[in-house]
This record gives sequence, structure tokens and C-alpha cells, in this order.
Amino acid sequence: MKLHELRDNPGANRKKKRVARGPGSGKGKTAGRGIKGQTSRSGVALNGYEGGQMPLYRRLPKRGFSKPNRLEFAVVNLGQLQAFVDAGKLDAKADVTEDALVAAGVIRRKLDGVRVLAKGELKAALNLTVAGASKAAVEAVEKAGGKLTVTRPAKEAEADVPAAE
Repeated sequence: MKLHELRDNPGANRKKKRVARGPGSGKGKTAGRGIKGQTSRSGVALNGYEGGQMPLYRRLPKRGFSKPNRLEFAVVNLGQLQAFVDAGKLDAKADVTEDALVAAGVIRRKLDGVRVLAKGELKAALNLTVAGASKAAVEAVEKAGGKLTVTRPAKEAEADVPAAE
């Protein structure tokens, strides 16, 4: 084989369809877009439009519900806490609050509070104060010799305060 004999596999390279290049091309004049109207113009993409057929998003039933004022928690697992204690970024002897977790880099921000979940293993005896925790997480912290205090999330506490008259 020589350099001038190199070829692509047959059908590997297809020529681009050149529209609006005269009547002989078969796609001249209106370039296959029909006459006038929104879709004949450039920059039009009608998402979900199926040519007048009932579109898929309307054929399927509605499902679910999104609570507009739901609480969004920053999640911390016990394994993460243990890793930060081992690395020396969290002080096991001091009280571990939500602010301490942010300062140590365990979480980026508190959101509506911090929730502790029981994934992983905790060996250090931590004194945690957070907005929420799973039952398994509370048991695991107490089993390790620590204490987990659950406070109410800030948003929830604000909702109970009566408005000043």
C-alpha cells in the first residue's frame, strides 16, 4: 500500500446536504422548509412539538408533588465525621456544632440545618449538636460514647413564632 492509495472505508464519510443551491439540487428555493411561517425562519426549535399530534408530555399522566417550603438539609455521614477526626480537622473533645462542621470543611453550607446519617462507622466520642439525625445515627454516636443533641431547624422554629400585632 502506498500513500496515494489510502482511502476511508466506503460510507464512512458522507457529504453534507447543501440546501438552497438551485432547483437541480432537489432542495432549492425554500430548502425543504415549506412556505412562510415560524418554522421557515432561522433560529426556531419547537421543543416537544410533534406536528399537531398530542405531544408526549401531555399524553402521560401527571405525577408527584413538590412541596414549595420543604426543608433542605446538609447531610453528614458518621464515616465522614470519623475521617475528619482522624485527619485532625475536627476536635473530638470540643462540642461539634453545625458551624464547626462548616469551619472544618465537612460541609460547604448549613442550608436549613445539618442532618446526621448512620453510614460508616464512628469510633470517636463526639458531642454533636445538629438540626436532625436518624435513629440509627443517634444510637451509633451513643454507642461510641458520645452524645447527639437534635435541635429544631431554624426555618421550622421561625414558623412557630407568632407575628407581632
